[in-house]
Amino acid sequence: MKLQNILRQIRRADQEYHLIEDGDKIAVALSGGKDSMLLFLALSQYQKFKNKNFELYGIHVDVGFEDFDHEAMTEFAKKHVLNLHIAKTDIFRILQMDKNRSNSGKIQCSLCSTLKKGVLFEKAKELGCKKVAFGHHGDDAIETLFLNMIHGSKVSIFSPKQYMSRMDMYALRPMIYLKEQEIIDTCKENEIPSVRRVCPNDGFTERQEIKEFLQTLYRKYPMAQDNFLTSLSNRDQVSLWSPDRKKR
Repeated sequence: MKLQNILRQIRRADQEYHLIEDGDKIAVALSGGKDSMLLFLALSQYQKFKNKNFELYGIHVDVGFEDFDHEAMTEFAKKHVLNLHIAKTDIFRILQMDKNRSNSGKIQCSLCSTLKKGVLFEKAKELGCKKVAFGHHGDDAIETLFLNMIHGSKVSIFSPKQYMSRMDMYALRPMIYLKEQEIIDTCKENEIPSVRRVCPNDGFTERQEIKEFLQTLYRKYPMAQDNFLTSLSNRDQVSLWSPDRKKR
């Protein structure tokens, strides 16, 4: 799949949610996975579009996994003349402390995410960025919707553009209109590398379970994936219960 389709869907998200403005300094949260690596490259191409005057920085938060290899990431940045910054941390050591482990002895994904985001946003501020772009795509949004309904009793997903008041920054998700398979195909065709995952929890999360459940559902109902994606912005046909909370 050509990169043009990725750029087309990024432009659609940008136009509909006003993600990128003239003179912006934008940091890409670069995990080293296929989603963020593609986003980094695609946004660098999007800079060449008419009236798209913005600066771009890639930020990778090094959690401290001994087996994590930065070489593919750094070589990728050099090849495409991308501005990459690696922030080294002791997050993994902190996660391994007994007080920070779950009851089952696993490291806590939520704590890891919080610590990484803290470092990410601080580094972005150092670089003068007011916006951080994440590689979340449409399938991530669907999975989040199901997880929130299961665990939070709420119909809720992340926003394409979200103001983080505590950080005084915006979180952007330019790839919301893309499916994961489209990203996989584009990365293969364009030889975009990804770094091997080394997190001990990888593949054993509830999100992975939801992903596998949805894949089973899509095999039985092929139209469901597109319909789920469309429903996320179909505000005209939202119909939820509205109980009367007033005392009688």
